[in-house]
Amino acid sequence: MSVQHPISFLVAPSGFKESLAAEEVAAAIAIGIRRVVPGARIRLLPLVDGGEGTAAAMAASTGGRIERRSVTGPVGEQVDSHFAILGDGTTAVVEMAAAAGLSLVPRDRRDPTRTTTRGVGELMVAALDAGCTRIVVGCGDSGTSDGGAGALQALGARLLDAHGSEIGAGARALAKLDRIDMDGLDPRLADVAIEVACNPTNVLTGPRGVARVFGPQKGADPAQVDRLAKALKRWVRTLERDAAYPAGTDLRRGLGTGASGGLGAGLAAIGATLLPRFEVLLESIDLDGAIAEADLVITAEGSIDRQTPNGKVPAEVASRAQRLHVPVLALAGTIGSDAGRNYDIGIDAIQCVLPSPVELQEAFDRGAEFVADGAERVVRTLLLGAALARTADAPVAEALAVA
Repeated sequence: MSVQHPISFLVAPSGFKESLAAEEVAAAIAIGIRRVVPGARIRLLPLVDGGEGTAAAMAASTGGRIERRSVTGPVGEQVDSHFAILGDGTTAVVEMAAAAGLSLVPRDRRDPTRTTTRGVGELMVAALDAGCTRIVVGCGDSGTSDGGAGALQALGARLLDAHGSEIGAGARALAKLDRIDMDGLDPRLADVAIEVACNPTNVLTGPRGVARVFGPQKGADPAQVDRLAKALKRWVRTLERDAAYPAGTDLRRGLGTGASGGLGAGLAAIGATLLPRFEVLLESIDLDGAIAEADLVITAEGSIDRQTPNGKVPAEVASRAQRLHVPVLALAGTIGSDAGRNYDIGIDAIQCVLPSPVELQEAFDRGAEFVADGAERVVRTLLLGAALARTADAPVAEALAVA
């Protein structure tokens, strides 16, 4: 099977959580393409959504650097973490996943009523110490659901019970919260712009709030989900009374308040601006220009399902490609329920990269291999279809037209 002219591919995937960074996914897809089309023009544009890899990607794209720190991890133990200082020297990117991500929570300790975002606040303090005047907080891949309480504690807020004693860490402790003393909040925050790059569809409370939607994904059983929902309601009521934030801000169901287990709401309560994540994360990338130059766009994510249209990387790529009339193929580790919804937003085809059912750990360990092989299979199929479309055999052409 021959290719008449070099095909131009844009490979613009997200990472596969707990398995591959976006850069690794892109590289594996390129390997699969080149096995079939050695002369293809391939542009790799791995994309981040605020989760794992965000700080490194933004530092690389702006000529910035990574600063490494040890902070309090989500289960209360010290973890090696980092934040980025971008090329302008004054903007810090705090990747919450680097301090409170799900990958930092051991599988046998995944209880989102106990995990804390304290390390996120500690990274923000480190950014202040470095002289940064703008802090971008990337929300994604979180292992916490404390409403940002831990981050505020690290920034100097005191969360007190009815006896005036400080409460502990995690959403479970919020059940004892009586008031918040903001007097000790780091005064440098008043002169710093905090932008939270988040999924705007996530809200703090209600049927589509943090507890009900994301609690089970982070290990909560039904009883823990109920406790989490009650704790976050108490948290937001106390924030509304004790925090000074811009008038008109809705901490309960405002867009993005539920980002990273409610971190969005907690930071909004101290004046942070919540922004659609791609508005912030793509500010230095000409994604539309890259799409316009491609014959085919290949995007990818660990799972393509009913939640993909709600602000995930494949949805952002597909919606832009749809406007530019460029076809989109999505590769996935798994294809979940209602994945067909994605055909309405610009994804033209979805392909699972797994060759057969495998154990989860094997899928993680062999992720790059499976992605490369899956990309090879689907590109071979695409070229077969192209060859059939060019055939002069009228009956075949007619059959394809009917199909």
